[in-house]
Amino acid sequence: MSIRRTRFRLPLSALLLAASLAYGSAAQTVEIGERRTNERQPPDKVMDAIGLKEGMVVGEVGSGRGRYTIHLAARVGPAGRVYANDINADGLAHIRERCANDGLANVETILGRSDDPLFPAGKLDMVFMVLTYHHLSQPVEMLKAMIPSLKPGATVVVVDPDPVRDHDRGPESTSREEIERDAAEAGFELVRMETFLSLDNIFILRVNQAGRHVQRPGPVMDRLRWVRSLSSTF
Repeated sequence: MSIRRTRFRLPLSALLLAASLAYGSAAQTVEIGERRTNERQPPDKVMDAIGLKEGMVVGEVGSGRGRYTIHLAARVGPAGRVYANDINADGLAHIRERCANDGLANVETILGRSDDPLFPAGKLDMVFMVLTYHHLSQPVEMLKAMIPSLKPGATVVVVDPDPVRDHDRGPESTSREEIERDAAEAGFELVRMETFLSLDNIFILRVNQAGRHVQRPGPVMDRLRWVRSLSSTF
């Protein structure tokens, strides 16, 4: 008697879920010195609060050595993308090596400037920065430079120490008054503030009416920005 074999085909949704879970496992990899900071700013809780979802395209400003980059990449999955920006080429090289080791193929590094992250125009659902904003030497100019890269309705998320709850950090913090002032000058408005973290605030910004009139770069200028942004990948 012959045995008839039945072939089962998984639906596309199940295959996508499996791929996403495979990416998610890489997010558990942490380096020496990161665990304590991750306990302070739990990536999953922060990403839930800011509405980061699978398939989104994110620009991370001040990626450093990739502490949060790998979590962002795991959350958006293979259908999404993370543009990891920094002004330190060595840090970006480490991120590329780290992502290769963790099997994350959805991260692209961008060597930016202190006043411009050089993100590609019209690509981003979200810009994210953690423990970075207070280090910006030109915060208003940096915010302005983000506008051409944002899709309609995109958000800019700033996670930074609260000057009262984390008083030991001194100037390495950002108050609500500071972020609202900078945001208004740059063409943004504060739409939400989360305070559930013990020492940090999460500020969520969107482009306001004035910011919507910022002229997007034309084809030639956009191409120049894009070529410059790719310089760190070769």
